[in-house]
Amino acid sequence: MNKNLKAFGLLLFFVFLAGAPLLAQDTGLTDQKVSLYKLSIIVSAGIITLSAAAGAFCQAKAISSACEGISRNPAAAPTIRFLLLLGLILIETLVIYALLVTFIILMVKWVK
Repeated sequence: MNKNLKAFGLLLFFVFLAGAPLLAQDTGLTDQKVSLYKLSIIVSAGIITLSAAAGAFCQAKAISSACEGISRNPAAAPTIRFLLLLGLILIETLVIYALLVTFIILMVKWVK
């Protein structure tokens, strides 16, 4: 536990060190732009968090069901494996689409 905590602390230190120059920049944004940008960050973070969590849960459930199906009927293993891989590809594609939507939300110029 101590080793993981030390590594996490070191990671946080370097993240803050790398982000320090951002504090010296002048944004030139109005209050309205800042509030919309903050809202877009919150919404995009929610989208990617929910889609990643749902994708991970669905992948775990699919793998579990496929392993159970193969253990019950080993002769159907190639068919189950094919359907498992197809399902995992579709689930991962959904998460990638959510990431794309997140990037689109972040890159929109909200107020002209």
